[in-house]
Amino acid sequence: MSRVSRLVTAVLATATLLLPLPAAAHPEATRQSAATAGSGTPAATEPATDAAAFATGTGPAAAGTGPDVATPRGAAAAFAHPGVLVSRPQLDLARAKALAGAQPWKSAYDAMRTSSFASLSRPATPRAIVECGSSSIPNNGCSDERDDATAAYTQALLWYITKDAKHAQKAIGIMDAWSAVLRDHTNSNAPLQTGWAGATFARAAELIRHTYSSWPQVTRFATMLRTVYLPEVINGRGCTNGNWELIMMDAATGIAVFLDDRASFDKAVAIWRARVPAYIYLTSDGALPRPPANCPSINTKSEIIGYWQGQSTFTDGLAQETCRDFGHTGWGLEAIAHVAETARLQGLDLYTEARPRLTQALYFHARYELGTAVPASLCGGTVKKGLGPTTEVAFNAFHTRSGLDMPTTQRYTEAQRPAGVSHFLAWETLTHANNPS
Repeated sequence: MSRVSRLVTAVLATATLLLPLPAAAHPEATRQSAATAGSGTPAATEPATDAAAFATGTGPAAAGTGPDVATPRGAAAAFAHPGVLVSRPQLDLARAKALAGAQPWKSAYDAMRTSSFASLSRPATPRAIVECGSSSIPNNGCSDERDDATAAYTQALLWYITKDAKHAQKAIGIMDAWSAVLRDHTNSNAPLQTGWAGATFARAAELIRHTYSSWPQVTRFATMLRTVYLPEVINGRGCTNGNWELIMMDAATGIAVFLDDRASFDKAVAIWRARVPAYIYLTSDGALPRPPANCPSINTKSEIIGYWQGQSTFTDGLAQETCRDFGHTGWGLEAIAHVAETARLQGLDLYTEARPRLTQALYFHARYELGTAVPASLCGGTVKKGLGPTTEVAFNAFHTRSGLDMPTTQRYTEAQRPAGVSHFLAWETLTHANNPS
């Protein structure tokens, strides 16, 4: 079967692959009680699983009344702006809470405004060619590009919260510096590097373009995103570890929204829909995980086990990179949530599709981070922990908006606050903690 045929087949099968779990299958997420359903307040103890409530049409998301179900805009509808990971209502809440000194927003805001990325004197360090090998060796502009993208996003957030135009102008200065010179990403890590930096630059650019009054070189920056970043990420990377393709789709969806590029947005969502069932295992998949749709060389039992880091027994919530390490796994799970969050802001509910797999994966990894003993059947009895602050966006979507009681994920998420920065993540406690918007 051709690569295109495999991808199309996988996307058409998504509705089946992402169906909710059967009743009582989820060990953590529980639905709201009748007294609190639709109120956004999770029940403390409720034996029926939220997955069961969704399947029977009694949960808030199934009823179509929960705040994470956006009204469909239609295939040809215009994009909502700002609408890359964060929206104006989300930022308004974060701003109000931070300036009022409410927690956890104040500590998150303080961490951001006192970071080096918030300095108005921090210079940009653009390059024409960014060369990144495996593990960023060589590192010719790799860290510089990621850090400058994070600084631009930090300054954009500071502009929104403080209304001090110096921060907007600083963000613009950083982005203009890169759009004036950048021509290509090279070496083996080029797709991943482009995903990391492109995802963050798209968020910064989206905020400035749609909340600040003037950006004379915005067209040049848009051209850079369209000609340098988007071609590197839009076709995915089917045979690499899954976090690559998911991060690339995070960048592709954000760039597509900024560019008002519906075709690229739809293509990125299709790749995401095919990748998620191949990244997080559910027992309903059968004896083996789903193979990556965009990689014809991974299809047999031995190839799939090898791709899953040698793990030969599978359980709900296990991810393709779990036995590699939790750090890369966390990036994959976060990228899944980022795409779903941006899609939600554009009227497309991907959270419902991802919910059975993503909630299972959050629970699975959070419990080991919190000290649950690792069984001999999992990764030879040893896992490399370090999930990092990668759960805030997904936890907010499922807990705050949909009312799922997720005590293990909640404990882990709150212990990571305030979430800082890493590669393509930045300040997500500030923007997404307890945020129903």
